[in-house]
Amino acid sequence: MKFLIYLYTLFIIYSFLGYICEMLFVAILDKEFKPRGFLCGPLLPIYGLGSIFILCMLLRYKSDPIVVFVFGMIICSALEYFTSFLLEKIFHNMWWDYYDHKYNLNGRICLLNSFMFGVGAIVIIYIAQPIVEKFLKIIPSLTLNISLVIITIILLADIVYSCIVAFNLRNRLIIVEELKKEKLSKIPLMFEKTLKERVAKFKIFPSRLLKAFPKLNKDNQKEFILMRNTKKNKKNTKNHRKR
Repeated sequence: MKFLIYLYTLFIIYSFLGYICEMLFVAILDKEFKPRGFLCGPLLPIYGLGSIFILCMLLRYKSDPIVVFVFGMIICSALEYFTSFLLEKIFHNMWWDYYDHKYNLNGRICLLNSFMFGVGAIVIIYIAQPIVEKFLKIIPSLTLNISLVIITIILLADIVYSCIVAFNLRNRLIIVEELKKEKLSKIPLMFEKTLKERVAKFKIFPSRLLKAFPKLNKDNQKEFILMRNTKKNKKNTKNHRKR
């Protein structure tokens, strides 16, 4: 049980560190801070999970940095590929792609990112983990346990809310596909009526997710604008009738 709590603690720490690193990296490239990841809070679980895999599988090879680097590339690339595939199946679209990068595999992973994963594995094994171990030793057990409980409650609430928003986005993406179909463009009146009925059910516009995963917004921007306007017009019509 203690070992599982220890692993969970590492998961939280590296999810947070991964979020900070990605935020800074993207801010340097885009010259502005943007939300990152699926969750609203400052955690990127894919980094936490990847770090756990690296520590559990590669810490024993600490004496051989080449093994750490190569297998760090393989482990994290496999995790990113699986995560991309899973998100696409659940939420109906690719949340990111690397088709504009050389040496990519189905747009889900690319050589550049895989190389960075290898570097990340080196950083985790030789730099980050020794610091994390020292940090955990100086924190009282009671303080750590209370912190974990609070973080877990917030994390679960975040997961539930983020899933609701993501499924809302999924439903919009399904409509986007229908908007792009040639047959529907030939019957605009019928589709306009259907669109109004379906969009009216949406309560949340997933703005944060579209900022965190700009590909989704870029590929479907016209359709999202149409849905926004449809909902806005319907709302204005409803308010006008009340008056």
